[in-house]
Amino acid sequence: MFELHERLEVDTHSLGRSGLCEIRLMNDCTWPWIILVPALPGIREIYQLTPEQQVKLLQESSALSQGMMELFDGDKMNVAALGNMVPQLHLHHIVRFEGDPAWPGPVWGKQAAVPYGEEELERVKAKLQPVLKLLA
Repeated sequence: MFELHERLEVDTHSLGRSGLCEIRLMNDCTWPWIILVPALPGIREIYQLTPEQQVKLLQESSALSQGMMELFDGDKMNVAALGNMVPQLHLHHIVRFEGDPAWPGPVWGKQAAVPYGEEELERVKAKLQPVLKLLA
């Protein structure tokens, strides 16, 4: 049975589910940042997915990336599956802007997360609805 890793549960907000993944918004309003987590038990690496699941993950990641870039008019989309802190397979999708607080370096370790306020969280969830429909 699939269970979301406790760290992801604490650090993110649910945006729903796609055909393969849990869709999570990172609780850091500095960047538009969504995480896809394949909703399968015991998966740590992409190669552990079946070929069909790998294709589905790439399709969902690509649709999410394109939708986020169009919605937020970013300069670069960062997609990463690190797993050093959370072993459960998850793909980060972060819209980057020239001149953002970490540009051009990675976002990790640059600054503490800036959590969403309640109103801002609801606003960004509403804004993301057209992108999330691409993943249904």
